[in-house]
Amino acid sequence: MNKILVLEDDTLLLETLEDFLEDESFEIKTAVNGEEVIEFAYENSFDLYLFDINVPKINGIDLLKELRKNGDNTPTIYLTSYKDKEKLTEGFLSGCDDYLKKPVDLDELLLRINSLLKRSGKFFEEVKLSEELSFNPKNRRILNSGKDIYAAAKVIDLLELFLENKDSIISKDMIIDKLWSFDEEYSEGSIRVYINNLKKIIGKEKIKNIKGIGYKIEL
Repeated sequence: MNKILVLEDDTLLLETLEDFLEDESFEIKTAVNGEEVIEFAYENSFDLYLFDINVPKINGIDLLKELRKNGDNTPTIYLTSYKDKEKLTEGFLSGCDDYLKKPVDLDELLLRINSLLKRSGKFFEEVKLSEELSFNPKNRRILNSGKDIYAAAKVIDLLELFLENKDSIISKDMIIDKLWSFDEEYSEGSIRVYINNLKKIIGKEKIKNIKGIGYKIEL
């Protein structure tokens, strides 16, 4: 499930966006000012940002400049009432990937989000794990010949991490960032438990242990 952080100080619009995107199976975190975004982005990993520009404390443009300066390259769409070319140019120079003018058409917003997630490699269609097994990212279900297999949420999170980075080695730090929030406790043993649980479902031969470095999925 893709995680989106929405920054909007208009309460009604914020609730509308949250309800719409949750209905489309996104996990949503909301913020009403730029300082909240800095805090949330530090504690969590997101797949996409939706930022209003004219918000309290830190405006959307200065906020994105700060995030980009600190190495946060999360795909970002501005939702803005600004129509002048200078402001939109400033928005793109700050590091945004796309923008929509208000009032926002929700169907168009969904198309822009999915397009941007596909380009960034954070969105994928149903994935074949074996001849019988498949993973549906829309509802986060592992299927065996079309029948749902129960798996704990963190096991699904782990599978998503592997699939999003299937050509790369997954480090322990990447697993920790994906499975646990900033204030949650974890242990080396719990990482091994979730790895082993995933191996039991998709086959131990599909997850390779790269000694001293991490893990890699081979489908």
